[in-house]
Amino acid sequence: MKQNGKPSLKDRFMSLFRPQDEEREDIHYNGRPMRRLVGYLKPHRKVFVLCLCMVLALTVLELVRPMIIGNAIDRYITGETSETLQAEGRTEWDPGELADQRFEGVLIAAGMYLAVLLLVMILNRTQTMMLQRMGQDIIYEIRNQLFTHVESLTMRFFDTTPVGKIVTRLTNDVEAINEVFSNNLVKLFRNVVKMIGLAAIMISLNPRMALYSFILLPVIAALTLLFRMISRKTYRLVRTRLTALNTFLSEHLSGMKVIRIFGQEQKKFEEFEQKNSSLYNASFREMMVFAIFRPGIYLLSIAALMIIMLTGGREVLGGAITIGTLYIFLQYINSFFEPIQELAEQFTTLQSAISASEKIFTLLDTQPAIPEEKDPVVLPEIRGKITFDHVWFSYSGKEDDWVLRDVSFEIAPGQSVAFVGATGAGKSSILNLIGRYYDIQKGSIRIDDTDIRDMSREQIRRAVGQVQQDVFLFTGDIASNIRLRDKSISDDAVREAAREVNAARFIDRLPDGYASRVTERGATFSAGERQLLSFARTLAYDPRILILDEATANIDTETEMWIQEAVTRLMRGRTSIMVAHRLSTIQHCDRIIVMHHGRIRETGTHQELLAMDGIYKKLYQLQLS
Repeated sequence: MKQNGKPSLKDRFMSLFRPQDEEREDIHYNGRPMRRLVGYLKPHRKVFVLCLCMVLALTVLELVRPMIIGNAIDRYITGETSETLQAEGRTEWDPGELADQRFEGVLIAAGMYLAVLLLVMILNRTQTMMLQRMGQDIIYEIRNQLFTHVESLTMRFFDTTPVGKIVTRLTNDVEAINEVFSNNLVKLFRNVVKMIGLAAIMISLNPRMALYSFILLPVIAALTLLFRMISRKTYRLVRTRLTALNTFLSEHLSGMKVIRIFGQEQKKFEEFEQKNSSLYNASFREMMVFAIFRPGIYLLSIAALMIIMLTGGREVLGGAITIGTLYIFLQYINSFFEPIQELAEQFTTLQSAISASEKIFTLLDTQPAIPEEKDPVVLPEIRGKITFDHVWFSYSGKEDDWVLRDVSFEIAPGQSVAFVGATGAGKSSILNLIGRYYDIQKGSIRIDDTDIRDMSREQIRRAVGQVQQDVFLFTGDIASNIRLRDKSISDDAVREAAREVNAARFIDRLPDGYASRVTERGATFSAGERQLLSFARTLAYDPRILILDEATANIDTETEMWIQEAVTRLMRGRTSIMVAHRLSTIQHCDRIIVMHHGRIRETGTHQELLAMDGIYKKLYQLQLS
């Protein structure tokens, strides 16, 4: 039964035992995530071992504390002091002397107890600081490792993986495993040692009383196994639905302008509410698991305490044990069930961390679609010769989905070549292949007669400067967006590049000049200004091969005049490749290649192609009309 669109409490309870759709659909890590997580402790093993030693000391001190009070009860409160005086051969003593000895004994016991508490406080504080520092160091290392790995992945990965999913891995999932290193592992060890120590001391004090204390352990073990079985699926589900929500937010916040233009606010809110409700229900399911386990353990601990009070009281009345021993057992039974109750919280953290680590390790194990050569060919200098030799390419890798079909051409160093053709002809794909953002299925692509698959991607992309139609500017200032935080590019080089492409025309008019703030995606600049900054960025890196992918498609007439002037200077001495729909912008190129359905159909200069009376002439006449 649903109330206000939300499942009832009964439905939520029964959902604990039913698999969810996401559990069946989501692909999980098949290895041993906990073993792999523990591997991050190796560089910090000395700190971790020292913390474990402190845990052992703390456990011993906690075991000693009830014994101090219990012994004080037996010796100084219930009358054992008089027995001590009798053992010394004294038959008579002053009641006041007896009271003084008892009070002195109580003071000594209190002093010992206080000393133990102070030592526990010091050890706890030291251990907590060391563990928190170690945990933060490990999280810092994992984040760096993840981001470095994400940067190494190829464009195919980013084409198929939502940005929100990657952000979740780097933020929420990494933070979820923080508690494991900074607290959980040591607490787990501490509770196990504490339980073993308590069991050993109780057995040594009175085996029969210890047996009564442990009579509920089988029930506790069964409840713990049931909790473990349900909880892991629950925490996986929460991580999966959190990822879905972050992915939705990332996409729709980026496209908020489109949502408002088409008046889709209400519909998108309903979609968000559905995903938010889905995460809410998964989180409620997680809370229900916790809410059943911990109170259950607490109820069993109260039952065990009642058993000890009944059986222990009978033993005291029968003279089998002292009141101090009963006190020690009552304290120990409380202490014995405390770590079991804490296991609920530790299981919560641990299961959540394991679920998050499965996602993280799945990402870390994702291999780049384009492998890097272990011993790449390093060219001393790139001149800019480009050769396509019978190239076949498909984004999906399937042979019935070719984007390029048997493409062959050669571009000499310093030559300017333009690719034209209808949408989907394969023009932009050629540009992506030159930078090796994707790998071809057949044929070869060579730069200066060296197959790009034998070269390092870093050298290829350092030599290839690409200006795209959609310019992305990063948050920061204008100078940092031109140099992309490359400190080898000086301020003078940044200004020179801006002057060369006419970007200085508008930068110099800004109040802060090159220090002017750039908001996310450069929203405060016009399309033309963003494009000019993109030109300056490319020129600052001084590439030998220049690629212009519809670089003037979104430019107004005045800005296009500035860019055309800059392009002429920019192309001088460089191998230049252009893609443009406006044929007027490419007539000056040394050669024009006409693409159609993934094949080269025509090639020549502007005048030669017009004389052929083919595809190019039809495109040209269409634009003139």
